[in-house]
Amino acid sequence: MTDPFGFMKIPRRPVPARPVEARLGDWREVYAGQALLPLVSEQANRCMDCGLPFCHSGCPLGNLIPEWNAYAARGNWRAAYDRLHATNNFPEVTGRLCPAPCEDACVLAINDDPVTIKNVEQAIADEGLRRGYLAPRPPERLSGKTVAVIGSGPAGLAAAQQLTRAGHTVAVYERSDRLGGLLRYGIPEFKLEKEQVELRLGQMREEGTVFRTGVHVGGPGGGPGGGSGGGSAGGAEGAGGAGAVSLDAAHLRRRFDAVVVAVGALEGRELPVPGRELSGIHQAMEYLTCANRVREGDYPVSPVSAEGRHVIIVGGGDTGSDCLGTALRQGALSVVQLDINPLPGETRPDHQPWPVYPKVYRISHAHEEARGRAGSDPRLFASATLRFEGDTGGRVRGLRLTAVEPVARRPVGDSERVLPAELVLLALGFHGPERTGGLPDGLGLTWDARGTFARDAAFAALGGPRASGVFVAGDAGRGQSLVVWAIAEGRSAAAAVDRYLTGSTELPAPVSAYDVPLTA
Repeated sequence: MTDPFGFMKIPRRPVPARPVEARLGDWREVYAGQALLPLVSEQANRCMDCGLPFCHSGCPLGNLIPEWNAYAARGNWRAAYDRLHATNNFPEVTGRLCPAPCEDACVLAINDDPVTIKNVEQAIADEGLRRGYLAPRPPERLSGKTVAVIGSGPAGLAAAQQLTRAGHTVAVYERSDRLGGLLRYGIPEFKLEKEQVELRLGQMREEGTVFRTGVHVGGPGGGPGGGSGGGSAGGAEGAGGAGAVSLDAAHLRRRFDAVVVAVGALEGRELPVPGRELSGIHQAMEYLTCANRVREGDYPVSPVSAEGRHVIIVGGGDTGSDCLGTALRQGALSVVQLDINPLPGETRPDHQPWPVYPKVYRISHAHEEARGRAGSDPRLFASATLRFEGDTGGRVRGLRLTAVEPVARRPVGDSERVLPAELVLLALGFHGPERTGGLPDGLGLTWDARGTFARDAAFAALGGPRASGVFVAGDAGRGQSLVVWAIAEGRSAAAAVDRYLTGSTELPAPVSAYDVPLTA
């Protein structure tokens, strides 16, 4: 165990990010080179080894946090790495991208600062990679069963790796020209350098997973690149995303013993206000995909760039923050982020008691960067868009907004004003899987009331006999959620598929399709 009095003697000290001015000058990760192992070991020693580790309940993966904290505190990185991977296929991803609900569920968080769990997780994962612990784990024997996984985002990749290791022959289909889904094209480079994704893909190839890119399962050729498999899949690896070929979903089902649908939830929410038709207004995912393709070498300059422009981001979530950090690095003249929600408080509200992940005032790295450049928070809370205003050429030039009441969100009188806007990014979230294409019909999928694919508690698709042997994992069935939920669902769906194919399973299943996150 860790030092039983460590939390009393050691104050919380997160791993410091790189200086703002250095970060804005490149696209490297915010914490690049900042894994300070002595600091991480010291912070791991703050873990109380409490009798009921509520951090487990805060993590959809059920990560064994006290165990790998204890190993990290002693500098036993091999054991820590193994315990981390006992529940998580991609800890180097979650250690970078997860908002760490486990920290708000830490017992210390009742009346003190929680353990820096996220920092410890990333440090263990990165140190294990540096020491060469990332080794393939191919199955000892093959089952003779075949599984198709549609979508190569975190849910699809987790399901594929678990099923491959169980001895099944797995092919992952991705409509884009590169693998990774939103990890590749949705998450900016400064949050996740794509080398991390490539390392895992290399491990999975050596284990026996087959990848097919550039094929749109159930859809026409030419599907847009950048989806998390979103209604899509893959053909010959390395095929161009803009020239994806179509593959009949029913034909795919006949070829494989089971199918896992992990296509994400990429049906973006719209903003139906006057002026929406003006040019210069884009969905956030289109903007982020273009920026990531520049980093991949596909474009010399992004076709949707913030350089030298007044930028407004509509939406206050993580996607909006990603757009903010991207716009700053592209050299935006100014950036404002609108959030219809009121300004949260600094402490957890009474109706969100511990260990619930509370809605409090948080500053992302992008917000920190904007404050460092402009001197103030770029967000306008309790603000709603009334209309867009344009010039005679049909291009957006301004956004008229109003303040709104915190509960009813009715406009506040005499609060209208116009902000300059030459690029508007809609970061309003997602409805569910894309509605276009023949994927649902080909696999017998049906839609539920939330706009996602209907499934039972064991991840099996609900759609009658045609949906037999079809399973739904990740955002496609859950709706827009966290990367830890995607991986947890991929692992659980893999266990359900293994049981369907063989009658039993030894694969772990951390969640049911109807588990409710603490953020709800």
